[in-house]
Amino acid sequence: MTSPSLVHRHRLLRALAITSAAALLACAAARGTGDKGGELWAFTAPWDSLSDASLVANSSRLDVAVTGWVALDSITQQPVILYGDSVVRAAMPRHVALVTSWVRDRFHPASVLTLGRNPSRLASVAGTTARLASDRGYRGLVLDFEEHTVADLPLLLAVARAFTDSAHAHGLSQVSMAIPATDTAGYPAKPLLDVVDALVVMLYDEHWAESEPGPVADPAWAHRWLAIRAREVDPARLIAALPTYGYAWGKGKSAETVGYAAARAMTAAAGQRLARDPASGWLHGRGTGGAELWVSDAVVIGRLARDARASGVSRIALWRLGLEDPAIWPALSR
Repeated sequence: MTSPSLVHRHRLLRALAITSAAALLACAAARGTGDKGGELWAFTAPWDSLSDASLVANSSRLDVAVTGWVALDSITQQPVILYGDSVVRAAMPRHVALVTSWVRDRFHPASVLTLGRNPSRLASVAGTTARLASDRGYRGLVLDFEEHTVADLPLLLAVARAFTDSAHAHGLSQVSMAIPATDTAGYPAKPLLDVVDALVVMLYDEHWAESEPGPVADPAWAHRWLAIRAREVDPARLIAALPTYGYAWGKGKSAETVGYAAARAMTAAAGQRLARDPASGWLHGRGTGGAELWVSDAVVIGRLARDARASGVSRIALWRLGLEDPAIWPALSR
């Protein structure tokens, strides 16, 4: 694991090598992540004006913003701009693009597997994606290829390696891959880190839209799985992604994703207030029509972040901006 002194030395050298304006921004970002020597990342939702507003308001607290979304077309596998940046980048943190197999309403693992079986097409698509990201000023990529099985691993590794090599060749400094926390067989950390630079461990959806109601990431659950990942590989190469959101389970088959402000409004409309679950620390309550709500807040995020650092993982990511309790920002700064 990289020592804190080397991290601080690297940051100082980087700050001296760039313009004074960028140096000021880097200092602000360092203040935002406290004195742990880590980084604070955030994923945006480019379709959501609340996400844009949060990015603008909190950019000085962030080291990395994952903004543009590039999708692999489910038929041709060619990269398509799913969502472009909707915020001017001036005085913003380092921008990274998300490359995903999500199209319309679901992931398409077949797109990734098709590329893996066709090396010439894979080389072309990886090169096109890297050029597209470089031309738009991104500094790195996050690969979001979900719903793969153990049998898919050789092809998944081949695709990830091609995207990483192409990104590096086009001057993008880091390629990360988002992985489910609990699927250690389909997404084993060690072989994946042989082909990408870092892993974003998605510490959420312990309870999800189609499950029974409950916390999205009980701290005990999240700590257990991140510790397992941190034992697989060097924790310095992991990024702990934490949920700023929750769900409202009603009478339908799928729960509604809700943010902190929406959850408070929904319970208030029902004449109730959110209460702290003593077991998990998550907020929960009832909305109109009897909907059951569970949502995170600054207390939950602070606990999850502290537990991540206790596992040796100093880089924290938020999924996603626009849904968070505003009080998380001073909590993360501490």
